[in-house]
Amino acid sequence: MAALHDRAKAANPQTRAEAANLHYRVEAADLHAHLYGVTLTVAQPAAQQRVSLPVWIAGSYMVREFSKQIVGITARQGTRAVAVQQLDKCTWEVDCQADAPVTLHYQVHAHDDSVRTAWLDAQRGFFNGTSVCLQVAGQTEQPHQLELIAPQSHWQVATGLTPLKIDRQGFGTYVAADYDELVDCPVEMGTFWSGTFKAGGIEHRFVVAGATPAFDGERLLRDTQRICEQAIAFWHGKKRGQTPHKNYVFMLNAVADGYGGLEHRNSTALICQRADLPRLEETPAAPAKTQANAHSKTSPALSDGYTILLGLISHEYFHTWNVKRLRPFEFAQYDYSRENTTELLWFFEGFTSYYDDLLLRRAHLIDDAVYLRLLNKTVNQVLQTPGRKVHTVAQSSFEAWTKYYRNDANTPNLTVSYYTKGALVALCLDLTLRQHGVKNHSVSLDDVMRALWQRCCTGKRSGPMQEADVLAVLHDLTGRSWAPEFKAWVHGTRELPLEKLLTAHGVAIHQDPAPLAQRLGLRVSEDHSVQIKQVLADGAAQRAGFAPGDEWLGLEVTAPTTKSAPHTAWRIKKLDDVLLYAGRATQLTALVSRDHQLLRLPLSLPKAKAHSTWRLAIQDSHKVAAWLAA
Repeated sequence: MAALHDRAKAANPQTRAEAANLHYRVEAADLHAHLYGVTLTVAQPAAQQRVSLPVWIAGSYMVREFSKQIVGITARQGTRAVAVQQLDKCTWEVDCQADAPVTLHYQVHAHDDSVRTAWLDAQRGFFNGTSVCLQVAGQTEQPHQLELIAPQSHWQVATGLTPLKIDRQGFGTYVAADYDELVDCPVEMGTFWSGTFKAGGIEHRFVVAGATPAFDGERLLRDTQRICEQAIAFWHGKKRGQTPHKNYVFMLNAVADGYGGLEHRNSTALICQRADLPRLEETPAAPAKTQANAHSKTSPALSDGYTILLGLISHEYFHTWNVKRLRPFEFAQYDYSRENTTELLWFFEGFTSYYDDLLLRRAHLIDDAVYLRLLNKTVNQVLQTPGRKVHTVAQSSFEAWTKYYRNDANTPNLTVSYYTKGALVALCLDLTLRQHGVKNHSVSLDDVMRALWQRCCTGKRSGPMQEADVLAVLHDLTGRSWAPEFKAWVHGTRELPLEKLLTAHGVAIHQDPAPLAQRLGLRVSEDHSVQIKQVLADGAAQRAGFAPGDEWLGLEVTAPTTKSAPHTAWRIKKLDDVLLYAGRATQLTALVSRDHQLLRLPLSLPKAKAHSTWRLAIQDSHKVAAWLAA
């Protein structure tokens, strides 16, 4: 009983505030210099207290060295200034005694307009705690307070942190149970649009910075509500009150050009193009809700950009369960000072990528044809990545820190995305399970996910899991071992049985001629000339001698017969010009600029029939609907 009483006290914001030994005060030191001013007070420091700043943020698997943005750490103990010595790239030692509170002052430069770090200017403020809040050694499991000071009087605040004493705009003091919670609740500040809705009985807030007057916030709320209801029902069915979060905040920054998201325990930070937001003139009046049509009709047609945005919202919200609670065993306790590696990102990111668009379909925001079009894109991305033949998706997960997140010109030849191939592993597993069945009972990947939740996240279990847990659940549900499939799909590089499984579930697969870039094995950009970004392994361009960084200026064509026109040379500005000027010729000479040298590369144009791209279509609508329905 005593342990339960202690946990109840810790869950109470007032109790946590009274117990808080650590207090962060964050204000704008200079809006135009993009500087936050931070004051950290440690009520009961250790002698020679050490502090550090994380080198990475959970959910983004790359060492980013956030400490490089810290400016001028100073410290005082009472009226006495105490020395602060930097020990390594992200750790400092404060020359203090253990007999009195110590206060540290520092500034943080914040001009990274992404979801991972921090931003501050005269229009908007945003930060993750990993970029701003020093970690106090020995006290990370203690309660923390965060005090936010308004940079401008008309600004508001949005955050998933628990408020202790705040004003109507949201500025004031918040509390966190420990350092992990503090840095897992980003803060949005500014004059953003804000709206709320309930899903599963839980209050959800959606804030949008940077929207235009054409933005239809009510439609965004309606559509997001349907996604959230679908996700909550997926994990918990009709059992309200079982969700791991009691409130949720979506923070979306709309910009001219950008895309991304980062999941947190009860919030997410998102970025999208302004043009992808729903617009008032595109949204018909919502029909009156009845019991019959409240969630049964497909939403009015969505633009491609808005569909992608809703998929991002679905993806990050699904992470509330899959990676924030149900998580890799290696993430049971984060080490913010170094890489935290796991072979399971194919499951946590890949399976989430499988379900993000699937939940849009189940929420009737898209139909079966649109879902297959989105899946089609994922399939072709994987099939057009040579790295899938040399790097398993488990290895791709483990090496995300050095390969996926440090993308360069050769990345497609070295590795495969654990997002996209992981999604296809989930697809293959789901479709194979549906074929399997147990005693006339249909089994699907939905059952596996919910069984994993029950196995790892209920009772005294706090969420860490291993691949062995997935295999155990599969064995429990089906009565057989799935080790052979995991060996082939997760730990092997053979092609996935996509064609066989999709065809069995009512999907027709057409082989269309591949675009020229795919036939040549090139990834390019086109702006008055063809810039070579990546050269894919074993392709015609690699055999001809193309290299990343080349500028393809033109081509020389020799007529295929002696009776035709003589040898000609052409300037090209886009890749399609190659086919225009080549005619029937298959042997060309590419004119390339490399390091200001002009090179002539002999190039053989592959036949169109030798390379194809997949096009998925509905062949049996009943089978497709049976698969895609909840």
